[in-house]
This record gives sequence, structure tokens and C-alpha cells, in this order.
Amino acid sequence: MRDILETIDAWCTAGTRFAVASVVRTWSSAPKQPGAAMAVSEHGEVAGSVSGGCVESAVYEMARQTLDTGEPAGETFAVDDDDAFAVGLPCGGSLEVAVRPVGEEQFAQWSALAEAVRRGHRVAAVTVLSGPAPAGARLLVLDDGRVMGTVGGRERDAEAAALLSLRARGDRSSGSHHDAGSDWAAVRRLTDGTCVFVESFAAPPRMLIFGAIDFAGALARLGAFLGHRVTVCDARPVFATPARFPDAHEVVVDWPHRWLARTDVDERTAICVLTHDPKFDVPLLEVALRTDAAYVGAMGSRRTHRDRMRRLREAGVPEAALTRLRSPVGLDLGGRSAQETAVSIVAEIIALRSGGTGRALSTTTAPIHRVDPRGAGPYELLAPT
Repeated sequence: MRDILETIDAWCTAGTRFAVASVVRTWSSAPKQPGAAMAVSEHGEVAGSVSGGCVESAVYEMARQTLDTGEPAGETFAVDDDDAFAVGLPCGGSLEVAVRPVGEEQFAQWSALAEAVRRGHRVAAVTVLSGPAPAGARLLVLDDGRVMGTVGGRERDAEAAALLSLRARGDRSSGSHHDAGSDWAAVRRLTDGTCVFVESFAAPPRMLIFGAIDFAGALARLGAFLGHRVTVCDARPVFATPARFPDAHEVVVDWPHRWLARTDVDERTAICVLTHDPKFDVPLLEVALRTDAAYVGAMGSRRTHRDRMRRLREAGVPEAALTRLRSPVGLDLGGRSAQETAVSIVAEIIALRSGGTGRALSTTTAPIHRVDPRGAGPYELLAPT
């Protein structure tokens, strides 16, 4: 959904009606996860994707129909469904798509959602799929406490808002294996039987890059491209300038370890140490390895790595903490340039986050798309929690 919000906001500003098609449930090795979305304007323009190309044509026609009728629609596409196979879902699995029309009365809500995501704020939405409440009704909850729209009455709105507050607190009873700090989407059922689609948008994950060198510029560009909020930090003001790192959201001039000790780091943060200078990276890594960061990587040769590990042990860093350090940083891709090195680093971050092996897919036999081990797909339709 994130990737189409700017386009949707532009349509709202122009007064252009549109339809939004969202993947609400998946099973097995579906090409997209719940929350993936495609929007179709009343002029036939398209933004986004629900399947990476497999069922786009069919969903496009559904969207055009909802714009004509003003009525929401839904469809399940699966490899064992003749109609779905005809429109081409050859990659396996099944996906359920819900399509709802959006008119002038909801433009303000969609623009507010786009603005919240643009600013990196937490925001969540509940959309009615079926049941006693009107299909397509939508409730938006912003992190400043504002509530926009309704899912059909005060009691339903309160229950929907409570469900969203559970997500904000990281409640695990929701049935999802994702944490509250991540974008999240799932189908849920309210007490009165109303089936709703819940979407939660988190602040973007952070990438903290230490060392204002050419490798940092390439890494900042890729980190931002992948949706991170990127900070470059270096103690040398002549090198740490916004002009040298135009893709970074923030450039900080400070001693790296001192700045890291007072900044927010969570379990989605990637810390990349590119200084390969003991006076910078040893005290910095002492701090980094005490955080909850998902990834801590350090650049340098194998000789630099051995010397760094010796210094960290002498500084009293526990062995358990040292096992978290990815050094030398990145996957073995054989590249040398700053751009190729940046690719190897983000590849390692993605593999670690997603549970990938880092091996060529042609040499593996496991499913290409990871699925929930419970066997019901990444997301389940559950009774009220």
C-alpha cells in the first residue's frame, strides 16, 4: 500500500475518483502478502500491484466495475481455480482480493493516511469486508489520536479502535507473527460478525551508517530506496555534509559512539559501521552490540576483523554479543565498487530479516516465498481476540 499512497493523494487533490484493490488474505506461496494494493483511477490509470503481474488484468476489470456500480467486490484467485488459472496465477498459492470504490467523501481520509506515512507516523485503518456493517466502510486512526470515518456505528468503531490499539502495544494475541513495529495487515472478525480488514503502518525502520565515506553514499541511496530512514554519522564535519549524502534523511556530525548511545534503536534498526578505524569503531561497536538492533555490521578486511575482535574482547564485550556482529560486512558477491559493496550489505540485511539463505535460488529446493509454519498462510481469519 505504501507505494501507491502518493499517487492516491494526487488523485484526491485533483478530485479524481478511484478504486483500491487490496490483497486481504493469502495461502501457500502467493506472490504478494496481505496489504499489497493496486489503485485504478476513473480515467483508467493504474498504480501498484496485487500479484506481481499474475492477476492484474482481472483485478483491473473488477476495479473498473466497482467504479461504475459504486459497490465493493471481492474475488479469490488460486491455482486450482480454472478461472484464476486462466488469468494466470502460475506461481502457486492463493490470494483473496477486496476492491472498494473511493469517492469525494473519503478523499480527506486517504490524504491524511498519505501524509501520516509521508511523515513517518504510525497510522492504522479498518475496512469492512462483509457482515452487518456496510461493505467498504472505513475507519482511520492516527497516532495523534484523531479518528476519521466509521465502520458503522459507535460500538463497532470502539471495537475496531481497540483492535488497533492492541497492535500499537505489540499484542501477540492477534495471531500475526509480525511485531507491532512493522507494517501489518490481516482479516479479523468483530463481535457482531462483521468481517474487517486491518492495516497498520509503522514508522519506517532506521538504517544508521557510521563513516562518511564513498561507500556510505551508495549504502544511503540503497537504504532509502528500500524504505529505511537513513542517518549518516561521522565526527569529521568536512566529510559529514548533506551535500555529500543527498539520499540520507539526516547527516550528523558527532562522535559515533556518543551519538548512538543517545539515539533510538529498536529491533528493526540496521547499524552499518564503515569507519574501519579502531578509535571510532571499537567504542561504537561496544554500544551497538548492547542495543536491540536487528543488524550490526562492520566493514574491513579479515585482518581488520581479527584485530577488531581482539580489541572488543579486551574491552569486555561478551562472546554472546560478538556473535551478533556481521564482519566483514555483507554477502560474498565478489563486487568491489562502492555500489556493489552496498548491494552486498543490503542483501545481507534482507536475508537476515527474512530468514533467507543468501544462496542462489537455483541451488535451493525450499519454497521461494516464505510461509507461516502453522500452515494457514502468513495471516489467518480468527475469531475475536
